[in-house]
Amino acid sequence: MNIATIIGARPQFIKAALISEKINTIDSLSEIIIHTGQHFDIKMSKIFFDEMNIPQPNYNLNINQFNYSQMIERMVEKINPILIEEKIHGVMVYGDTNSTLAGSISAKKLNLPIFHVEAGLRSFNRSMFEENNRIITDHLSSLLFCPSENAVKNLSKENLTDGVILSGDVMYDVYLKFSSLIDNLHSDIKKSKFILTTIHRRENINSAEKLSTIFSNLNEMNEERKIIMPLHPHTKQKIEEYGIRSDVTFTEPLGYISMLSLLNKCEMVITDSGGLQKEAYFAKKKCLTVRDQTEWIELIEEKSNLLCEPESIMDSFNKLINQKCNFSKNLYGDGKASAKIIESIIDFLS
Repeated sequence: MNIATIIGARPQFIKAALISEKINTIDSLSEIIIHTGQHFDIKMSKIFFDEMNIPQPNYNLNINQFNYSQMIERMVEKINPILIEEKIHGVMVYGDTNSTLAGSISAKKLNLPIFHVEAGLRSFNRSMFEENNRIITDHLSSLLFCPSENAVKNLSKENLTDGVILSGDVMYDVYLKFSSLIDNLHSDIKKSKFILTTIHRRENINSAEKLSTIFSNLNEMNEERKIIMPLHPHTKQKIEEYGIRSDVTFTEPLGYISMLSLLNKCEMVITDSGGLQKEAYFAKKKCLTVRDQTEWIELIEEKSNLLCEPESIMDSFNKLINQKCNFSKNLYGDGKASAKIIESIIDFLS
């Protein structure tokens, strides 16, 4: 049975790592990896594939730097003939990117079953492309692998119950496997206490006012606590475009293992990333999220994650740093999500 895995963004490379590894141990399954090229920095993509031992893509479509509708349309045009030629029996998609939606549409056009990993997430903000991508994909999917109980509840409210599986979160599986590995970061960068920070979302970096406010707060914080920020290429471009000055410690974009090393050694996390919010919880770190909403609402309920506006970063940090947090709950499963997902797909295709 041939499974097409469609990925295109770095978080999807991480999520696919252990599932691809398990597929390769099963004689009855064969995986065809289609990399859409949505994240077009070749160096950044290569780091993830190499250090996590992800099989090299069978196809790289190199589709990027288009607007939303053009990107999805071009992806579907390229994916469809591959699914036919490779005689695919089912399509695996991850998360909520444009690649996710393009893979789902392509599969549906050929009446192929869709297996959605990280199904059921909702930020309830329909102005976000990601929110629409995940909702459409969920409603097209045959198997919906939910990382949390909240995700299952979200689907139930939309009358989606068939094929819904509480698998746990594949990112927790990956965290458990890779977090103890030794990275290649210079030890000096991790000597003193520091706050790990990432900022890259469109709504934050495409506004000069917002991004300037974010760095104004980070600069103030950096006077007392060291801020380390792996710098996303898009964020770097906007910092230069807006003429923003900052004293925080920037690094080049990091691979997964180096990022986990910083996470495990940091005092706290400030981010607008979806995945890093969860990884902070895995590492038992408090997280300040510079967004209006989050799809990981259980982290807000557990008070380990606090949402804030750019102008309130400093005040929110002071509130959260002194707040007691409970990290004892297994919100995202037992670290065996990958195995449950593969077993469910084999049962479905049989």
